[in-house]
Amino acid sequence: MTLAEQIRDDFPILHQEINGKPLIYLDSAATSQKPRFVLDTLRDYYERYNANVHRGAHTLSTKATDAYEAARDKVAAFINAKSRNEIVYTRNASEAINLVAYSWGMNNLKPGDEIILSVMEHHSNLVPWQFVAQKTGATLKYVGLTSEQTLDIQEFKNLLSTNTKLVAIVHVSNTLGCTNPVTEICQLAHQSGAKVLIDACQSVPHMPINVQEIDCDWLVASGHKMCAPTGIGFLYGKEEILTEMPPFLGGGEMIADVYLEHSTYAELPHKFEAGTPAIGEAIALGAAVDYLTKIGMDRIHAYEAELTSYLFQQLAKIPDIHLYGPLPDAKGEGRAALASFNVGKIHASDLSALLDQEGVAIRSGHHCTQPLHRYIQASGSARASLSFYNTHREIDMFIHALKDTVDFFTSMM
Repeated sequence: MTLAEQIRDDFPILHQEINGKPLIYLDSAATSQKPRFVLDTLRDYYERYNANVHRGAHTLSTKATDAYEAARDKVAAFINAKSRNEIVYTRNASEAINLVAYSWGMNNLKPGDEIILSVMEHHSNLVPWQFVAQKTGATLKYVGLTSEQTLDIQEFKNLLSTNTKLVAIVHVSNTLGCTNPVTEICQLAHQSGAKVLIDACQSVPHMPINVQEIDCDWLVASGHKMCAPTGIGFLYGKEEILTEMPPFLGGGEMIADVYLEHSTYAELPHKFEAGTPAIGEAIALGAAVDYLTKIGMDRIHAYEAELTSYLFQQLAKIPDIHLYGPLPDAKGEGRAALASFNVGKIHASDLSALLDQEGVAIRSGHHCTQPLHRYIQASGSARASLSFYNTHREIDMFIHALKDTVDFFTSMM
């Protein structure tokens, strides 16, 4: 019995029909589905101990605070942070990147400083640094791709200099599927005196992550991509760096003492968590971490690699298909469990719309990577993305529906 067959019943949403056909959900890179354990945890909070955290001495508030802070401990352990103080709750990865951009970037960068990004970055790891560059006078530089559409590490080495102050790089591309050598990138950047931020949205849910081994200065992830609810994510930052960074937002929770003339701020990590947080969502994030940990990230990664190998074998049978990013090896390693593609002259949105009529949910468009699509000379692409709850049979059904859809459009041309 495969992993998916063992845990499939944990996901209520997968057991339904769309347009009279069984749902085949292949859009987990956009958002993952949620297991019943996470849903029950969220419901349990609102039904049994809904109260604000840190501010009350009554029983419900104490219980909510304990669960909220326990989830922080779970996240810290999940990515092997040195301290729970290194985990800051945010609404999502975008907010986490903006936190670093405004708190660290605006206060540490100046004209002549350089920020290195890559052409494959998600807009969330581009736009904030454009803001910073415009305000500080720092310069943005971009690493391109190899002929295999992977990060050009030699170009990265060539761009590094004593002027480099920050490298902000994605771990796994949400469009190309390539896995970037983030440990090597951190080592090289640190040798040049630069700090490194890792966008781990597409890696944290799919493989073991050890921030101490990677040695990044910051790492961000979104809960909704790792079986948790929307509206919750986290920033990891080395404690000594977070300590030196000023607060990002002002208000309740993040203060020690407030006077009419000035305020003093709370200790880490609360200095960065202004206002009433997403309490239930944070507790449910802890439940998602429990769920993933119980399965085992090594096991999840191995099964998804197997699925990836099978997916690409089947996609290769589609006439006139163009796949983006590196091909997986025989074991499915070397790339993430997603495939971005175009078929002939068929518009990706048309493919997606007709596949939906067959109950197949894929994504189409630029996947929040417009610069990348311009770089690879594609107006957009279709994307099928897998998770550990997907099955080989679902891939077969997707391929069958895709062949029928391509045949339909071909007959119309």
